[in-house]
Amino acid sequence: MSATELTPAVAASPSVEALQPRAHVIARAWLELGVDVAELSNGTGRPLARTLKLILEPLVIRPVQNPGLAGGALTADAASELQERIRAAGPDLAAAAAWFRRLKSARRRLRITEGNPQEKYFQRCYELARTVGAPGTEADEVATEVVAEIAQATGDSLLGRVRALLRDDAEAARLDELLRETWSRRGSIPSVPGPAAAPELIAEALERCPSGDADAPFEALRASAAGSASARALDESGTARTFGLTAQATPPVPRLGSTASKRGLPRPFDRSIFERLFAALSGGAPVGTDLDADELLTEEIARSAAAWQLAEERSRIAMLLGTEVSHALESTGPTAPTAAHRQLGSRWRREAYVRRASRLPAELSGVPRIVLDDIHDIRHAYLRRLWVRLHGRELRDQPVDADGLWDLLDGVLRSVVMDQRQRLKIAMGRGMPTPDLPETA
Repeated sequence: MSATELTPAVAASPSVEALQPRAHVIARAWLELGVDVAELSNGTGRPLARTLKLILEPLVIRPVQNPGLAGGALTADAASELQERIRAAGPDLAAAAAWFRRLKSARRRLRITEGNPQEKYFQRCYELARTVGAPGTEADEVATEVVAEIAQATGDSLLGRVRALLRDDAEAARLDELLRETWSRRGSIPSVPGPAAAPELIAEALERCPSGDADAPFEALRASAAGSASARALDESGTARTFGLTAQATPPVPRLGSTASKRGLPRPFDRSIFERLFAALSGGAPVGTDLDADELLTEEIARSAAAWQLAEERSRIAMLLGTEVSHALESTGPTAPTAAHRQLGSRWRREAYVRRASRLPAELSGVPRIVLDDIHDIRHAYLRRLWVRLHGRELRDQPVDADGLWDLLDGVLRSVVMDQRQRLKIAMGRGMPTPDLPETA
């Protein structure tokens, strides 16, 4: 056979001419996604090397399951299939890029600097995109929880260092001894006027705080250590349980602990020392000091044995005022409410699901049982959230003042209501027999 006979056969080979470089196919498809995936792209608009390694290859293209897409050069059909897979994943990739922005912000808030964010978060961002969708109203909270969880697992944060210290047998024994000694020395609360001796100051503070004019009564309560005095009642059988702060008759001596989960945390006074720090440090609340892990644990042990299990008198006064104003959330509020009582009670009762639950029998209200229980326990939920907020503020070195008192008291109720709305939404989404409820203001 002559060379001239071979030439046309080579030139006419469709299989050779139809092959396309795989990298070019990926780049073309990626460029179609545009600015929505900028966080996952390099300066030329193509996918980052880690985007390819951590998201596209294992989660979108999946060459092991699709061997026809694995080669360095693709047929026209394979190239078309690859482009279509990337296009179809476009909304998820855009949501992953948006989640990556949120996780990077959470990382900064938590002051985490170790490790490469792309390596740590890319796959979790795509998982969030697939399971949750694009970031919504609670995205910052979700992002912070994810970043803290990853940091805890890898031990590259202050919380991780606390956890490592507690898992050292010698250090744990030393801290456990300190915990027992601190609680054994737990002295009596100062003998100063408590709530019964200063009702007019409490009423004045709650009357004036919504208008931001509670400096005088707040400082008077602080000077008399009324917050600390009010904690005396917590050692009486059942009182702390009545406030929803413990499931026990009296607050127990906390354990040290070394593990925690955001889901299923015990009530505040029943939490281990580690769970208390975990709840604050993994909730978007970076510590505002230069304490190391040992100092942080030592301070938390001391805090756990103090009045209201809080370190600052300002925080204790806020708890005192919270226990009083939260009566407005009960079905029968105080007979002579203050401005704070009226405004807090009004906010609570104008929620549509609360009105239904309070006016109709449970079987007719259309409100799921899980939410009905939340509504009936609203004062417990309120006081637990208030304590958690105050504990977090102490860790961040953000003391309560009179100017911000109402924002704190009102903000806690807003937070609880948002949680209950979400629980209602989830219950409805699971097909429970719940009627349509109007949007609340």
